[in-house]
Amino acid sequence: MEELFHTCDDIKKKRMNLGKNRDVACYLTFIEVSVDMGNSALLEVLKYLRGLEREEILRVLEQNALGTSDATYFTTIEEAGDGLLTGEAVFFVDGFAKAVKIPDDGYPNMGVNEADSEKVVRGSNEGFGDSVKQNAALIRKRIRSPQVKVKEKKMGVRSNTNVYLVYMEGIAYPELVAKIEERLEGFEIDGVLDSGVIEQLSEEKWYSPFPQFQTTERPDRAAMSILDGRVVVLSDNSPIALILPTDYNSFIKTSDDYYNRWEIASFERLLRYFASFFAMTLPGLYLAVTNFHTQILPTTLLLSFADARSGVPFPAVIEVIIMELSFELLREAGVRLPGAMGNTIGIVGGLIIGQAAVEANLVSPIVVIVISFTALCSFAVPNEEFATAFRLLKFFFIGICAWLGFFGFLAGLLAVLIHLSHLKSFGVPYLMPYVAADLNDYEDERDFLWRQPLRLLWKRPIYAKKNNRRKLRMKQ
Repeated sequence: MEELFHTCDDIKKKRMNLGKNRDVACYLTFIEVSVDMGNSALLEVLKYLRGLEREEILRVLEQNALGTSDATYFTTIEEAGDGLLTGEAVFFVDGFAKAVKIPDDGYPNMGVNEADSEKVVRGSNEGFGDSVKQNAALIRKRIRSPQVKVKEKKMGVRSNTNVYLVYMEGIAYPELVAKIEERLEGFEIDGVLDSGVIEQLSEEKWYSPFPQFQTTERPDRAAMSILDGRVVVLSDNSPIALILPTDYNSFIKTSDDYYNRWEIASFERLLRYFASFFAMTLPGLYLAVTNFHTQILPTTLLLSFADARSGVPFPAVIEVIIMELSFELLREAGVRLPGAMGNTIGIVGGLIIGQAAVEANLVSPIVVIVISFTALCSFAVPNEEFATAFRLLKFFFIGICAWLGFFGFLAGLLAVLIHLSHLKSFGVPYLMPYVAADLNDYEDERDFLWRQPLRLLWKRPIYAKKNNRRKLRMKQ
């Protein structure tokens, strides 16, 4: 162990003699901040062994009678080194042929956080933390069933990151779990420091702007997905869980869609669908109409547009691109600056730049309105990673609509739809249930554009095993 961890000053190595006669040589090693020597299970173990004879100490170790529930035995130095790097203490006793891992505080972490990116009006505010064990416990807290299975994998040749696959036995397809494991084992990398690394290296269509793994930092959303027959991938040191397989419709849903009444949930979901459409197309549609097809506008509105643009020196497409890039810069600056300063730069910077640009006749007021409405639409998409696809495609539509007008707009929509129709997430069509709805007897259509009353959602979606899709029965 001294040779394996030489020049590691943060790892404490203690030699000691235990037993009644102090005749049992022992060696204890641990990472400095991961063990509390003042008040811990480890301290109690050492006190206990200090009062035993040599033969009693060896018998206690042989019978795993240390009184700790998570004591693990290692037969090789390499295993002991890996156990030490999990943040626990490793204990050697002269005359005993195994090393013992004794649990303690472990690595420091932020604990249970509040979910930041998926705010809800109704429901739990708990969010995942940085510890994969803690995150798995938050899911078990919500699904207290032995059918919830957790498979542990090590990823990263040098980081040895713990990755958990969490699923419901009997509901999730075993073939799906096996396929996910195969995909995770399909690459080797030095280190996995966040679940985003797993996502990018495991995606089938890696070039697509649309994510094929759904992300969440909400334990209730992860638990809901597990009950639907999906698999959740948790990575150590990451508060973001991966849910798969997924589809377009799953990114539009939120947790509180199922906690609120069906009327308001359906209305809000329709708003999000419209928001996702306009976040991608509105600036391009504005250019197509004002540059090529002005005849579809009422005369008074057209004159208003022309009056607003009088004195602007740039073509409309340059005007739109300037404002879009300015807004993207403000968004990036707001994210990178800390706390209240980020909020201030976003609001004040947007107001000042927009007002100054209009007064200087660099852009027209109507373009500021269009760009602001587009930004609101992108913020209304619940999943941030999903929303970035529309932010990128927005510039594609600006270019093609400035070139071909409304025909370019239709061609762009057709290209996006063809691309979406080719996407799959572990065998599930990305446009489910708009396509292949008959595979589940059209039951998935009860929960897509609008959400039917909860008492009618009695079947699990397509992800669950076919013979176990019933999830609700009303008692007489």
